[in-house]
Amino acid sequence: MYSRTARPKRCAARTSVALDALVARHDLDAMAYYYKGSGNAANEDTMSSIVLGTSLLTARHIPVAGEYEVNNGIAMKIMDCLGADGSFTEYNAMNFNDDLVLMGHDGPGHIAITEGKTKMRLLKIYHGKVGRGLSVEMSVKHGPVTLLSVVEDAASRFKLLAAEGESVPGAILEIGNTNSRYRFPLGARGFVEAWNARSSASLRGRRGPRGRYAARDRDAHRP
Repeated sequence: MYSRTARPKRCAARTSVALDALVARHDLDAMAYYYKGSGNAANEDTMSSIVLGTSLLTARHIPVAGEYEVNNGIAMKIMDCLGADGSFTEYNAMNFNDDLVLMGHDGPGHIAITEGKTKMRLLKIYHGKVGRGLSVEMSVKHGPVTLLSVVEDAASRFKLLAAEGESVPGAILEIGNTNSRYRFPLGARGFVEAWNARSSASLRGRRGPRGRYAARDRDAHRP
């Protein structure tokens, strides 16, 4: 295994090829992974270089969810099957001055729906994870967006939760993650009070089912 510090691009390329082989061998349509590299140098090296390869897989219609978020992987695959492109998304921050919600993730990004160029950024330390390495930085293309999440209610029933908003221009956190500035009809505060999903698939366009699941009022999280 190549050193992630001395040859991060080469290490990421090798991991990407290994991921392609894994997908082909098991005929995978989607996947989820959990990052835990501490205490195993080879595993840490592989996992710290996984973001580029998983981003490329997602762009090739094999969505990959980090943090073993299987439910989010399913949401991403649903949208992929419907002809949309879902990128792993969760809360990053809130901008009350501009009434925006900043959303993204520190794992795979969907490079096919990027606003401008996707950047590779070498991080000296990962955010909330062991290790360091090459990561992907991007924003979802400006314009209408839809969030879709697979959620579980108090009765252990699975449901779809969706919201429509807009990806708007502006400065993002340049920290090697996917980061987008989203505006919702409810406003930033109203949206986070109504949206009861930890993570979701973020995609371009108006794709939410009309009325039943769309987060348009205070009761949007109770379909």
